Amino acid sequence: MVDVVFSGGDLPAINSALIVEWDRPAPLVLEVHSHLDLQTVRAVAFQSTQGLARGVTVHATGGPVTVPVGEAILGRLLDVVGNPQDNGPALPADTPRRSIHALPPLLKSQSGTTDVFETGIKVIDLLTPMAQGGKAAMFGGAGVGKTVLVMELIRAMVEKYEGISVFAGIGERSREGHELLTEMQGSGVLARTVLVYGQMNEPPGARWRAPLTALTVSEYFRDQKHRNVLLLMDNVFRFVQAGAEVSSLLGRLPSRVGYQPTLATEVARLQERIASVAGSAVTAIQAVYVPADDFTDPAVTTISSHMDCVIVLSRAQAAEGFYPAIDPLASSSMLLDPLVVGDDHYQIAEAVRQTLARFAELTDIISLLGVEELGAADRLIVKRARRLQRFLTQPFMVTEAFTGTPGASVPLADTLAGCRAILDGEADDWSEGSLYMVGTFEDARKKETAGQADHPEAPA
Repeated sequence: MVDVVFSGGDLPAINSALIVEWDRPAPLVLEVHSHLDLQTVRAVAFQSTQGLARGVTVHATGGPVTVPVGEAILGRLLDVVGNPQDNGPALPADTPRRSIHALPPLLKSQSGTTDVFETGIKVIDLLTPMAQGGKAAMFGGAGVGKTVLVMELIRAMVEKYEGISVFAGIGERSREGHELLTEMQGSGVLARTVLVYGQMNEPPGARWRAPLTALTVSEYFRDQKHRNVLLLMDNVFRFVQAGAEVSSLLGRLPSRVGYQPTLATEVARLQERIASVAGSAVTAIQAVYVPADDFTDPAVTTISSHMDCVIVLSRAQAAEGFYPAIDPLASSSMLLDPLVVGDDHYQIAEAVRQTLARFAELTDIISLLGVEELGAADRLIVKRARRLQRFLTQPFMVTEAFTGTPGASVPLADTLAGCRAILDGEADDWSEGSLYMVGTFEDARKKETAGQADHPEAPA
């Protein structure tokens, strides 16, 4: 926080930008957040204030913080105020700029969408289909695979997706940002992508406003260029966390669990700007850290209330080696409706859910008495549920270098056919390992055949 005294005249408006004219090569940008008295404002710094001294001159810009937008920033990595951070050339002087603060589109101008956004990830396409122009969030604690899943979605989308991609790294580690930039350069997709970073080592102001910068870039391509935009954010919890830091520095009384009293307003201002207008859509995929695996945390519940598709990553699934570690019973999507995905998809998804839910109910009985004590019908459900669990795992292309297993992208039709075959009992006599970490059902069939050839005396 920086307090600035203006000797005369009107004070700068709330959310307006101030420029500190200090002795460093890059100017320090501040944003006004409160008027302390008739002469003093309190502002949030967007860069490190190390070396800032009393008595330094501050210039009021008279308007909000603006960031560069347009074709010139494609393929570039920017900070929260739009300065290139990729050691590339400076942006052209005529690059258009827009304010990071904007109102959401009017409800009457927004267009709803029911087009399914196919990802090639079996468990997502089957149980939690994403909407083109919708908002999807992946919730999970530390180390359950949120960033890996986001990176696989980036890779999957860029292959099939012809629009612009905007990635907002909020509170990211420097290593993760460097890895993503290197991977995008290597895969040749950087030319249609803009990266915006407010990193973990930057002040809370930078982390707090980085998603607004990414949104501003997305809105320009949607409104002015009429292009579809894929907006990826990792990690939205860090946005809330930065807002809590700013709130306490501003001297506001904390609310529930120590969060800022303006939590719901801040999240709504961010999420409601993500919308589709006049045939152009901003589709948002967001990773959300769940502190201490507590899904009742106020930040988590506030963010989830804005989502069309909620994907919950489970530590129990990860502990058993089921990756992606998506909990099929806790995850949900508004698009899983027969009017949207069709009767066939809906019925298969419901049958898979019912089978897995019944297996979850029987887990305690099995652990106490053993599977032999179950009735014949329940034993069959357990057998098929275990095979479904393994079939819904999938090797990722972004983890190929670590696991040695080639990644797989599975069309929705193959996912539905495989689940139907398992529910119909085609894999009842197969080894469970044949269905683990494979792509399609046919891949599993080949694995099973090869396994029987290797061990002809092994029981089926």
